[in-house]
Amino acid sequence: VRDVIDRAKSNRFFSQASPILFIDEIHRFSKSQQDSLLGAVEQGTVTLIGATTENPSFEVIRPLLSRCQLYTLKSLEKDDLLELLQRAITTDTVLKERKIELKETTAMLRFSGGDARKLLNILELVIDSEATDPVLITDTLFVGIFLKSENVLRAQRVGVFCMDSFQICSHGVLEIMVRKS
Repeated sequence: VRDVIDRAKSNRFFSQASPILFIDEIHRFSKSQQDSLLGAVEQGTVTLIGATTENPSFEVIRPLLSRCQLYTLKSLEKDDLLELLQRAITTDTVLKERKIELKETTAMLRFSGGDARKLLNILELVIDSEATDPVLITDTLFVGIFLKSENVLRAQRVGVFCMDSFQICSHGVLEIMVRKS
């Protein structure tokens, strides 16, 4: 980080905007490491963007936090996620060549937790598991594929299956399966 700040200082011209320094998981920086960023942020040497999954009020030092704007990213709503799925299967160069029907999406949406990237990864997993067209996506298909892939992981890492099975239950996916049976 020091090297980046030093380079930003030496390459700075009056007419140029400050370079952006993006730090993912900024909460993992110690208090002294965060403190070392303070001077560069105050002087405008860099524009700091820090991402964290923790509460920044507790994990980022107050002087640094007071010089930043805080944006909270919320989970996407159901309608946004459904639109994302539709857009993916109609505009993606690979997916639009397949015949895909989204009959039931509740399990996928719940398991994604409102995270677009996770939902697209789930969609890819489901579609890749079905070799022939048409691909009819249902909650039963998703849970079956997920449990099958987790059985493979369980053989590699004990405990993963139990944790992810708990995640399925906590997201209400298992409840869906029981109700439909």
